[in-house]
Amino acid sequence: MPMFSKESFTQLTSCHIDLQAIFFEVIKHVDCRITEGFRNEEDQERYFKNGKSKLEWPNSKHNANPSLAVDVYIFPIDMDNMKRFYWFGGYVLAVAQQLKDQGKITHSIRWGGDWSGKINLEDQTFFDLVHFEIIE
Repeated sequence: MPMFSKESFTQLTSCHIDLQAIFFEVIKHVDCRITEGFRNEEDQERYFKNGKSKLEWPNSKHNANPSLAVDVYIFPIDMDNMKRFYWFGGYVLAVAQQLKDQGKITHSIRWGGDWSGKINLEDQTFFDLVHFEIIE
């Protein structure tokens, strides 16, 4: 069974308890790496200036403490295989919905590959295929 590295565990535990529950379930079945939970002001501004984020500090869900967003890569990481990112995004959304239906989490999540949540992938203007966030 896959398990999180110490770095992934540290990043995940900086996140909202619902995100933790989702990814502690996901890791039981799919190997993945948590690259970022909470993001400080310096990092957020750098991501914004580099075009990796559309939001300045403190407007990203990564800037909340605990973080309301998490960035996760499926292993092995292959940035050229977009189908794996889409498969993983759908898998995580399904796990989250199942946990919510079971009453184990209280929030829904949104994935950076489908911001509208309407499974209309052609309507995307900003793709962040590793990003998952709590929606209220």
